[in-house]
Amino acid sequence: METMTLGVEQSQYLTFRLGEEEFGVGILQVKEILEYGGITRVPMVPDFIRGVINLRGNVVPVVDLAAKFGMPKRDVTNRSCVVIVEVSLGGEQTTMGVLVDAVSQVMDILPQEIEPPPPFGAKIKVDFIQGMGKTERKFIILLDIDKVLSGEEMTAIAQAASSGSLAAA
Repeated sequence: METMTLGVEQSQYLTFRLGEEEFGVGILQVKEILEYGGITRVPMVPDFIRGVINLRGNVVPVVDLAAKFGMPKRDVTNRSCVVIVEVSLGGEQTTMGVLVDAVSQVMDILPQEIEPPPPFGAKIKVDFIQGMGKTERKFIILLDIDKVLSGEEMTAIAQAASSGSLAAA
């Protein structure tokens, strides 16, 4: 019975919107969903880093996924959320916040309903796309959240977190 539950969890994705597009991340990497607010800006970090939040005494960097993906800037609304995820950074688990326009739902997407990422050519980076989840209406872009940010960018995030912790001290 326990094995069946694990199999179901692995095919579940938290879906969310960025602009008009629907994205998903594996539910096992999602720790919680927070209302937008309380973000402290950190100077001299890349534009896609919104800042840091205090999550039960821990400094957690927040990444604006729309800015990271080069999407047009949008205003924060009452539906905007910070999704707290666990990512692998240099072999260690790190907590990170991801700003999204709206959280949609938790969806079951079976492995046979996932297409590989489309080949856009050698110069276009798609390694952060785990696959394209097929639904009745359209595709959901399934993200490999560990690969959404490159090594240099993860270092920038770690620096933002440490700067935030110094400012809080």
